[in-house]
Amino acid sequence: MAITAADVQALRRATGAGMMDAKKALEEVGGDQEAAAKLLRERGLAGAAKREDRENSQGAVSLVINSEHTIGAIVELKCETDFVAKSKEFVGLANKISAAVAASEKAPAPVLEGFNAEIEALKVTLKENIALGRVSHFAARSPHVIDGYLHIQSERGVQAVLVELDGGPVELAHDIAVHIGFAKPKYLSREDVPSDVVDAERVTLEAISRNEGKPEAALPKIIEGRMNGFFRQICLTEQDYAKDDKQSVSQVLGKQKIVRFSQVIVGA
Repeated sequence: MAITAADVQALRRATGAGMMDAKKALEEVGGDQEAAAKLLRERGLAGAAKREDRENSQGAVSLVINSEHTIGAIVELKCETDFVAKSKEFVGLANKISAAVAASEKAPAPVLEGFNAEIEALKVTLKENIALGRVSHFAARSPHVIDGYLHIQSERGVQAVLVELDGGPVELAHDIAVHIGFAKPKYLSREDVPSDVVDAERVTLEAISRNEGKPEAALPKIIEGRMNGFFRQICLTEQDYAKDDKQSVSQVLGKQKIVRFSQVIVGA
């Protein structure tokens, strides 16, 4: 018999299963609602749709860089609790996905789609709202190099950083990645900060300076100094270097250039 949208919706209301799972179950049992509900329960799919609405702010991040340091990948897998986040099955899948992404020079979308079934199966096994989170994929060619940093806590990665460096040693790319993990910059340089963010900060700093009773004639210089401080906080190249705060990241780089970076923190 033909399965209608109303049939699927009725089964979903009764079981909390996902749309495709409900439709497939009805097709397998010839449209029998009771038999389909029993089948979904046996397969652990009843209630799956309800899990989709639950917050999944926990999870794990995985970092993989190939041996040539020309491809790097960060994959975030999200879940509801840290108990699941540090389980072998969960961390193992995150690592498996990032390894597959790092094995490809091309955009990762087709690779990620291939893991949909495993993610869905893990939802059933671990009974949580599990989903793919942020994914970063860097592919470079010599003389560019890629390295990164992974911070592990409670048996799973909780922060991962990727850095692509133009013409520098791998060790320097790694050290910059460690700095990023500590300093958490939002932008590479002040040229990358959106103009609306800059304008809003300037307005705020002007109001603060005026409220402090600073002389009108001195305001432009004071505001400019505070803006420079603002950029030093949020821009990677202007930050004080974590290993030596007497130098900026730009000074440590010298003639080397950071092409791009990515930072993924669980829950951020």
